[in-house]
Amino acid sequence: MASMPRKNVFSKATKRASWVAFLRQEKIGFCEAWLSITIRAMVFVLLATPALTIAQQKTYCNPINIDYGYCPIPDFVKQGKHRATADPVITFFKGEYYLFATNQWGYWHSKDMLNWKFISRKFLRPEHKVYDELCAPSLSFVHDTLLVVGSTQGKEFPIWMSTNPSQDDWKELVHKSEAAAWDPYIFWDQEKDEVYEYYGSSNLYPLYGVKLNRKTFQPEGDRIPVLALNDDEHGWERFGENNDNTFLQPFTEGAFMTKYQNKYYLQYGAPGTEFSGYADGVYVGTNPLGPFEYQSHNPFSYKPGGFARGAGHGATFQDANEHYWHVSTIGICTKNNFERRIGIWPAGFDQDGILYSNTAFGDYPTFLPSQNKNHLNDNFSGWMLLNYNKPVQVSSTLGGFQANLSVDEDIKTYWSAKSANAGEYLISDLGEISTINAIQINYADQDVDLMGKPATTIGHQYVIYTSNDGKKWSVLVDKSKNTQDVPHDYIELEKPATARYLKIENRHMPTGKFALSGFRVFGKGAGVKPGMVQNFVPLRSGPKVKGERRNVWFKWQQEPNADGYVIFFGKSPEKLYGSIMVYGKNEYYFNGLDKSEVYYFQIEAFNANGIGAKSEIKKSE
Repeated sequence: MASMPRKNVFSKATKRASWVAFLRQEKIGFCEAWLSITIRAMVFVLLATPALTIAQQKTYCNPINIDYGYCPIPDFVKQGKHRATADPVITFFKGEYYLFATNQWGYWHSKDMLNWKFISRKFLRPEHKVYDELCAPSLSFVHDTLLVVGSTQGKEFPIWMSTNPSQDDWKELVHKSEAAAWDPYIFWDQEKDEVYEYYGSSNLYPLYGVKLNRKTFQPEGDRIPVLALNDDEHGWERFGENNDNTFLQPFTEGAFMTKYQNKYYLQYGAPGTEFSGYADGVYVGTNPLGPFEYQSHNPFSYKPGGFARGAGHGATFQDANEHYWHVSTIGICTKNNFERRIGIWPAGFDQDGILYSNTAFGDYPTFLPSQNKNHLNDNFSGWMLLNYNKPVQVSSTLGGFQANLSVDEDIKTYWSAKSANAGEYLISDLGEISTINAIQINYADQDVDLMGKPATTIGHQYVIYTSNDGKKWSVLVDKSKNTQDVPHDYIELEKPATARYLKIENRHMPTGKFALSGFRVFGKGAGVKPGMVQNFVPLRSGPKVKGERRNVWFKWQQEPNADGYVIFFGKSPEKLYGSIMVYGKNEYYFNGLDKSEVYYFQIEAFNANGIGAKSEIKKSE
């Protein structure tokens, strides 16, 4: 969902060196060049090597670590300036991944889906006079040309094209698009060499599709309603943090199309970007403009629990190995309803053509495309969270932003020091000496003073120390000279470390106070992993009994060694693609079922030492 203020009707517009070149230039001989290169390389290694070498990373961790811009809209920062983006779309084009998202004044590209380089660019012309620079943009390609267009309610926006986007080389394909719309997506049907546009963002009107003229890229024929929400049947489409649908009709938005084995998968977001249950569903058809039928397993992208919550309004794309992934919006929604981040989830199609994504442990370290893993069972690294709700010491505390809010696995809460001074610190006690594989540092925007995308910024600078006794400390990671903006910095260690205590000490903040919403340490503890959960019961009204069948109440016996649980659900025992992560409780109310369908459920417990065996699968009529 894009970021215009919301009203109870139509749109989010209202709601929301080469070295060869070096040699030629310097005109030096081969031996001199070799010597120069060698010396430069040695100096670089000496300067760049930290206390403990950081690996060529095999994993990433959600939210993804990119230099998110700050919200540029004055009405949206009255409760505090903050970073924000959403409505992401990624495509793999000419050997690189390209990422566009709402209001970033540019875009990112990457060769490995880990290290993203930002290219600054304003796509809209001065006469447009809007804050929403490429709000909820469409990103796709036709043959060798990348296409981009943003959301609009008028017919003034251009469609941009580039055959060399890594160099910021863009031209107008269409000066004024007559197919202008909110939340657009331009889809190229490669086999037919036809182009379509899908769009819509409303709690009143459906999503639409229209064919575009292949030469002019203007509409050709009538627009056709292609999809509308049915929240009376689909509980997950109901509005509200708990899908309770008590105060506002749900929104459908974020149209996206994927073609797979001659079928068209029309994807959509619902019910609201502000909520943890923000999800993507899919309808399937044999023609690009339908008719479409609701896929039996929905929502296919869903993550209501854990640290990074929400998996709606996104895009499905293929990596360099032609494996599928889904990128979508993660909600923070603390300083404003549209304070959001980006997550990437393994996805794919099963043998029956069901589109799914794997979000179980989706905010823990996950293997990158370079590792070529199986999405259903091999993408999770197996490194567990070591410091959930463990003791914390800090240098200072600002008001109610208490220390343990940095380890409570809630991205909405955070600890803040009283200042941004060098020397402010946080110490996390793992409880025992543990094996450490990776660390994620999630900064919170406390008293920041930036808006929009700054032309330059000094990066986050810090040092992480380890200790076995809390007295004698050794440097683990030294980023005191870092110059990159890393709001969700993720570090995978080349060699695992062992320690009980970790201390992160601030050296410099780009803006705002030293504040952390999540100091997350991953690896393996030395203790016992949980056992199988006992007495797992899903309570749901029967098909012939009066009751709300879109809801289910899960109850189970508390596993003494558990930090949390993952509940799996689906409409067949072989396809438990949905998952919900629950911390510190032995019950969960889920209001996201389809009323008329049979469901199957399963649960497993986890802690810092590993994951317990899955329970028996329970069937619910």
